[in-house]
Amino acid sequence: MSKIGKINISIPEKVKVILNGNILNVEGPLGKKSLNIDTNIFDLNVKEGKEVSIKPKKIDASTKRLWGMNRSLVNNAIIGTSVGYTKILELVGVGYRATLKGKQLNLQLGFSHDVNFDIPENIKVTVEKQTIIKIFGSDKHDVGMITSKIKSLRPPEPYKGKGIKEQGQYILRKEGKKK
Repeated sequence: MSKIGKINISIPEKVKVILNGNILNVEGPLGKKSLNIDTNIFDLNVKEGKEVSIKPKKIDASTKRLWGMNRSLVNNAIIGTSVGYTKILELVGVGYRATLKGKQLNLQLGFSHDVNFDIPENIKVTVEKQTIIKIFGSDKHDVGMITSKIKSLRPPEPYKGKGIKEQGQYILRKEGKKK
């Protein structure tokens, strides 16, 4: 049995979940999301617009693996269309700054040049205090992908901790040279 898969998903009031064939449409205040669910393997039940449950038709090794993943994808779509996902990045280092210029994020990361990062349509980026970047969107995958791309521009180094890190991320520190 899948520990995650057997938990029912509650639907918030403002979100509508409709199953058409094998496509699950989720519509909320922050947008629409459609998921393709294999109805040959899973039974998907939407109970009175309040709860969604997903159960496999027969339990074997392959369906156990997919059960929890499909439940998580449905849950992420419901949370994304109702509340959304936010990630916060911190720039640590002398002279490290971020500014918004239209649809581009301008980053000064200690290089001899500025780094311009194009922001996709479905993602909202705000800059607070020049060293804090907030990334907001309705798709968990897109928010995480944009966050990791920005972090890869200047990953935190282990000696002084300079670089771009997520808020609350622990950086393993190394001791410097000894005399």
